[in-house]
Amino acid sequence: MSSTSTLTATPSVSTQTPPNSQLPQVAGMPLLQVDQLSVAFAGQTVVDQVSFEIGVGEKFALVGESGSGKSISALSILRLVDGASHIGGSIRFDGTELMTASERQMRGLRGRDIAMIFQEPMTALNPLYTVGNQIGEVLELHEGLSAREARERAIALLDRTGIPEPARRVDAYPHELSGGQRQRAMIAMALACRPRLLIADEPTTALDVTIQAQILALLDELQQEMGMALLFITHDLNLVGRYADRVAVMSRGKIVEDGITARVFARPRHPYTRQLLAARPQPLTSAERDSRQTPLLQAQGVRVTFSQPAGWWRRKDFVAVREASLSVPRGQTVGIVGESGSGKTTLGMALLALQPLAAGEVTLHNQVASDVMNTSQQRSTQRVDLAEGGELRALRRRMQVVFQDPFAALSPRMTVGQIVGEGLALHHPDLSAAERDTRIRAALAEVGLDTQAAASDTRGGSDLLQRYPHEFSGGQRQRIAIARALILKPELLLLDEPTSALDASVQQQVLALLLRLQREQGLSYVFISHDLAVIRAVAHQVLVMKDGEVVERGPTAQVFDAPKHAYTQTLLAAALAAEPK
Repeated sequence: MSSTSTLTATPSVSTQTPPNSQLPQVAGMPLLQVDQLSVAFAGQTVVDQVSFEIGVGEKFALVGESGSGKSISALSILRLVDGASHIGGSIRFDGTELMTASERQMRGLRGRDIAMIFQEPMTALNPLYTVGNQIGEVLELHEGLSAREARERAIALLDRTGIPEPARRVDAYPHELSGGQRQRAMIAMALACRPRLLIADEPTTALDVTIQAQILALLDELQQEMGMALLFITHDLNLVGRYADRVAVMSRGKIVEDGITARVFARPRHPYTRQLLAARPQPLTSAERDSRQTPLLQAQGVRVTFSQPAGWWRRKDFVAVREASLSVPRGQTVGIVGESGSGKTTLGMALLALQPLAAGEVTLHNQVASDVMNTSQQRSTQRVDLAEGGELRALRRRMQVVFQDPFAALSPRMTVGQIVGEGLALHHPDLSAAERDTRIRAALAEVGLDTQAAASDTRGGSDLLQRYPHEFSGGQRQRIAIARALILKPELLLLDEPTSALDASVQQQVLALLLRLQREQGLSYVFISHDLAVIRAVAHQVLVMKDGEVVERGPTAQVFDAPKHAYTQTLLAAALAAEPK
């Protein structure tokens, strides 16, 4: 049912251990030993002589920039690397050599003894099956449960990972869940058979801080119950510092530093490690937080509803956003925080006239954006057609968006050049091919992508503009999405978790870029995030949402330093608990 369990590499495989191989030693018998692992694609080495081991019950983290090779290293353990031209070295799990194990042996290990939480649940989950069916598949295959027993266990797992109304959500399809809920469903599936080793590739990236705390507490509980080992692949240094026993830092396919986490964080030896630790968001200065500016966008009493089945021939309205109001000054950033499913993304889509309003009004420079959208919808009930109506076309150019899931937001059938240049083709059709190419390359360079450098894990040496989204890491895809939004030089940019897929140093670069563009061009941002440190670093005003309502608002420093609502206090307490000791 799930395609991830059948992807195996068919490259040349070398299992000879080099004579000078030395593995770091840990107390007790190691559960996993990775020795001199090397992986190449089309002759380009992306994992270079990587060695580490993980003991029973140990929490080990691999950190590094996007494209450093950490995810490929993790996928190699389960033999899920597809398209590699060469894989060499040794991977032993509980004494069994995995590099030469049969596919039947690997199928028995995957999901039962070794499970993985993938970085992008929207692409890892099968869109044709409910989340309950997909969790149940693992339980029926490895534990022999009946369909009824598997469904009951799936509901319990969804409940433990913090998904509301698990008995109803178990029948939901992946697209019916929010990004954070999909991530939690993936975690529930990975934990279903209580694996001995859990590989977690950015396990809390899409989750708000309260759910992050719940998931980490759950992993702690399971680890204590059965001695489960964890391999974290992450760019979240706070998570590593708080949670990992040992850490290895990767750069350009090599481990440049490793050791006990507290030692590495307190006394980093390698320049790259010091760079990562220094790349943490810093709050805006008081001068930068001056919010007495003319509003660019205003929303009053915004209400968004969705129609849901309620029995035979009946439907009911679910209120996703309830009478929300906000003002976004020119050149300022308004942050929106809240749990997954709180309505913050739906509110953002309504602000951009991408979601119909049941009530309320959204204005951009005194132009009623919601009315423009409704007029277009009267012409076409299926979609907002950009080809119709000069008002709507102009509105779209002035307001752009960066979505939470960069893989789902980028067409797999279009090259990077076509994706980033699509807005130019629509709004500036008079540009010559050379002018369009120049602007595309400049936009990509602004977000830190060299259009001539080897920027993918699977192909090197060719022009970045001719490559496709699947050839890039999650962080690189997010930067492509940001470049696409910036190329039209909008007045307002909606950023829906724009840095959640980025490692710390790239996150800092993107945040610095956004702040510089804001200062130079007077851009306004609506910044949706579960990362309170990022919100504090970039936002002048902040809104806190819960169950579709704005429960608290105000200047960022005021809300963070003296929260009034109990829910805001809970969020901030969870964020404080997640900081390194």
